[in-house]
Amino acid sequence: MAQVITFLGKGGVGCTTVAIATARQLAAQGAAVLFASRDPSPALAVLLGSAPGAEPQDIAPNLQAVQLHAAALLERGWEQAKQLEAQYLRSPTLKNVYGQELGLFPGLDSALALNALREYNASNRYEVIIYDGDRGFNTLRMLGIPEIGSWYVRRFRQVFFESDLGKAISPFVQPLSAAVLNRAWSFDDLGKEPDGDMNNLLSEGQSMLRDPQRVIAHLVTTSDPAAIATAQYLWGSAQQIGLTVASTIWNQGEPTEAARAAFSPLPIASLPSRADDDWQPLQAALPNLRDGSQAPPPLTVDTANRQVRVFLPGFDKKQVKLTQYGPEITIEAGDQRRNLTLPPPLKGQPVKGAKFQDRHLVISL
Repeated sequence: MAQVITFLGKGGVGCTTVAIATARQLAAQGAAVLFASRDPSPALAVLLGSAPGAEPQDIAPNLQAVQLHAAALLERGWEQAKQLEAQYLRSPTLKNVYGQELGLFPGLDSALALNALREYNASNRYEVIIYDGDRGFNTLRMLGIPEIGSWYVRRFRQVFFESDLGKAISPFVQPLSAAVLNRAWSFDDLGKEPDGDMNNLLSEGQSMLRDPQRVIAHLVTTSDPAAIATAQYLWGSAQQIGLTVASTIWNQGEPTEAARAAFSPLPIASLPSRADDDWQPLQAALPNLRDGSQAPPPLTVDTANRQVRVFLPGFDKKQVKLTQYGPEITIEAGDQRRNLTLPPPLKGQPVKGAKFQDRHLVISL
């Protein structure tokens, strides 16, 4: 399986430039690298020196590039959906609807891009996938789909099974499914299928995101105060989806001591400006971006002391909200909510207290 590396920062700080330099560096070191970009503009071809397409193509030894065109991904995904439908339905209904005529709903392109990364990862053709997203926060939304999707499936399945509607239709599920589907399902089977495969995909996505050997991010900033503030905000927001942020790339400048303290304990690497098409100085200045050993873990559970520590840099106490409406704990920060499912014996235990200390939300149960 490949390691996915992505970069987070304010628009204009050079995330794409850093991503390309990283891809070239790792490819030069002998790793099989795929550079996958959401940028549909011709500017990407100028930076790469070659125009990438909707399918991976060689641009340098050990390095391939692909543009994640949403329309092409939708066509491919629709064909996969029709194949899946044919496995379950006796008489498929989607066969007369073609992917070439489908329009894109807002936000669907992110889900399609995430699925494309999953497929390229599963192909075992690459050691590293460099993902160049469209915006830092959109990248976090995309990577958080498995976590949020899993919660929605889990929560609303329970609501449906316990509702009067669910109880009313339960006797009719088996005869109706026998008439329409390739095999009969009982009402209890709905808890496992047809979303069993989807649950497996969501679980796989969650596991990948929590493992820095599988998915890792780096902040990119300049000396512009707005860029620094955005990088800190994205650092904290990344913790809300369980994404490991391993370092800070200071593009075209040197950080002050105050800036180093603000991003501590992350290591900071300074990059020079790129001159013409010479990528070598940038490649030489980049550290080992596959290593996440110095990154603070987003979540630490201390079962013995009945404490949970959530790392939330870039936020203060007033920007963090903690609630508990059921067996899970909900943390709101950075315009995101995270529902924590804790292991036994802490699962379902009420919160006794919480404090914000050293950029951590410390929850006592």
